[in-house]
Amino acid sequence: MEHTPELSKALGELKQVTGLSFEIQADSLEEQDYALTQIHHLMLAYKEKFNKTHFLKSLLSGQINSYDITEQAEHFHISNEVPRILYLIESKYSMDDTLIEILKQLFPVPSTSYLVKMNECSLALIQQEKDSFSLQDALSTAHMIVDTLNTEALASVRISYSAIFRSLAALSQAYEETALALKVGSIFYSEHTIFPYNYLGIGRLIYELPTSVCEDFLCEIFGKQTSFSFDEEAMQTINKFFQNNLNIAETSRQLHMHRNTLIYRLEQIEKHTGLDIRKFEDAMTFKIAIMAINYLQTERID
Repeated sequence: MEHTPELSKALGELKQVTGLSFEIQADSLEEQDYALTQIHHLMLAYKEKFNKTHFLKSLLSGQINSYDITEQAEHFHISNEVPRILYLIESKYSMDDTLIEILKQLFPVPSTSYLVKMNECSLALIQQEKDSFSLQDALSTAHMIVDTLNTEALASVRISYSAIFRSLAALSQAYEETALALKVGSIFYSEHTIFPYNYLGIGRLIYELPTSVCEDFLCEIFGKQTSFSFDEEAMQTINKFFQNNLNIAETSRQLHMHRNTLIYRLEQIEKHTGLDIRKFEDAMTFKIAIMAINYLQTERID
């Protein structure tokens, strides 16, 4: 039976999209309609799998062999050897279309900026840069993204960014760097919104320790009672004291608190923990201990 115009057109589109040719023998219109439906499903699946976004997402996830990267990049007209940086943007809630449209306006050149939705709450921005681009420039860009999304979409986001890399083959490593930075940042530096891959400090060290080592450290410092906690007011006082480099006068001024009141609170902390955080060594020990406790609590929740 001769093909209907719809079936002939679909077969032509299938060859154009996939390079595949089929000979279909159908003895009735019902069989041709069924074949037409199957061709449409095949083209849809092919387009979903073999599109630019799918390629980049697979590349980020490390699911493409290195010897296939160049060929597929050429197919999608993506330059391989140019300087790039990866930003990973995470929202507490789902990434809606408003956020994505704002980012498209911030980075309007589709041949140098690629947005890839990794899951409901995170989005990867792969940005091509000039050779003179520096990590200080990356920090400025990260601030611009956070401030713009906060102002225009009222969205609270966190962002991390990778080292500068030149090859698409390095994209999966860049994604690992940024994902780690977001994870470490959310555990140890929750008061911040931007986490450079190379500025995770003690947090990275603690995160890479076995939980048993952290537990032993806490037992050594505090004995068996390692589950102590402070209220929000006490933690605000402690954090502000650390931010001011253990300066009592400056801390009391910023907290609008009498000097003697601040000293009393610090003495209460010493009474509960045995650590006088007015002394540098005890303050350092206390800071690491709090970070270890936060890490263990997160691991238990996970």
